[in-house]
Formats: sequence, C-alpha cells, structure tokens
Amino acid sequence: MSKYDYLVCLDMDRVLVDHLSTWQFVYDKMGLSNDESFELYNQGLLDEWDWIKLDIALIKGSRLSSEEPVTDGELRAYMEGMPMMKNWKMLIQGLIDDGAKVAIVSGGLQQTARDIAAHFPSESNWKRRWGGIDRFTSKKYSQGRDSLVSVFTNGWLVGSGYKDDFLIEDFGRYQVQMNGKGSIVNMLQRRYSIDKNKTASVGDSAGDIGMFEESGFSICFNPWDEKPLKYCDEVIREKDLALVLEKIKRFMKK
Repeated sequence: MSKYDYLVCLDMDRVLVDHLSTWQFVYDKMGLSNDESFELYNQGLLDEWDWIKLDIALIKGSRLSSEEPVTDGELRAYMEGMPMMKNWKMLIQGLIDDGAKVAIVSGGLQQTARDIAAHFPSESNWKRRWGGIDRFTSKKYSQGRDSLVSVFTNGWLVGSGYKDDFLIEDFGRYQVQMNGKGSIVNMLQRRYSIDKNKTASVGDSAGDIGMFEESGFSICFNPWDEKPLKYCDEVIREKDLALVLEKIKRFMKK
C-alpha cells in the first residue's frame, strides 16, 4: 500500500518553465546556436544520446583556447532568471498538500528541475537517492534537506575539480528519452505502489504521449502542437497552473 494518495508526473519546459527550452535558455545566455544538431535530429540522422553529446561539445567548445574552460558553476549561473510559469509553486505545493507524490519528468536541463524541487524540502537531511536532487542545490535552497519532489531530466555531468569549481564531462546526463517518458511513469508507479488510475500527467508535446498513455488522467497544457491532443483527457491553453491543480484534484476525488 502506498503512503501517497496518487502520483503526478510533470513535464518542465513550457509547463513549469515559461520558455521554449531550458537548453535554449542557456544557449541564448552563451550566445550559441544548436540549430545544426537540431536539424540533424529532425532528419533522423542523429539519435538523442549523440545529440546531447554534441550539445555538450558545443558548450565546452564555445571558448577560445586562451580563455578559461566552461565550468559547472558557470552553467548553473546561466540557469538563474529562468522564466517560470504562473502559479508553479501553487501547483506543486497544492499537490503535495493533497497527498500526491510529485515527479518532474523532462528532457530539459537538470539544474532547473533540481532548483524547482529544492523549493519543496522534506524533513529529512539530503542523501543521494533515485530521483533526488544534488547536494549543492539542497544547500542553496533548502538548508541541506532532501526534496519531496523527484526529478528525472537530462543535462551535463560534473567532472574533475578546477580551481574552486568543477569541469564538465564530455558525456551528458541522459535519463529521459524523447519518446520514453512512459517507462519512467511505470517505474514510479512500481516504486511507490500507485496504480495507473491514480496517476496524472501534465505535458505539452508529442514527447509526452507515452506519459499520457500510462496515466489515468492526462492534461495537455500550453500545447506545442496538435499531435498530443487526441491522447489527453483535458487541454488547457491558458498559461496558469492553478487550473491544472484544480483539474487534477477534482479528478482524484472521483
């Protein structure tokens, strides 16, 4: 028997974050463009794992040889000022208060997802765990506490020490496949003993269809295109996550 009443899986980019892409937010800050690798992926000439490696290479290669290398701390700093969707805190806190297990499942950058999760600390001290945040983010936002929210995302990996910071690895973090979110929903359901009919998911694009299919209730929020609409139960076009909270709580009380 689960200690949670239900499970909610949330996409991040264009759902919790009011921006096309957390990756793009960093590129814009650095004055970079990944249009070439994006086009190769769309043509089927590049898989997602190689796409992430190319993006990491683009970031690491953005400096002239005479300049300092790109570090973990610098990339974290680029995430500052990320535009957030209206009532994102209300949504997550409202779900937690209603007895839900909340997870962020996104192909977006891990640091923003960790920053979001750290705003909802548990009573336990930080520890390394499946779906957990990192120690640095825990100290920065939640006084060294663990988070009530689980995080599954992509991004960069920390490498060796460099001065008072860390370098980034050549191989990135690849937890979430573009069309594989349903498998993460399944793992969460098994881990927390929650049935499909007690699972809700929120996304915006075709990449969220797998998540929708493994949920008893699904919402397409701020839809990117028309592809996922026939796979969801509700469509919300107004950019206000308070509406999502209301819909999920109403469904779970049936």
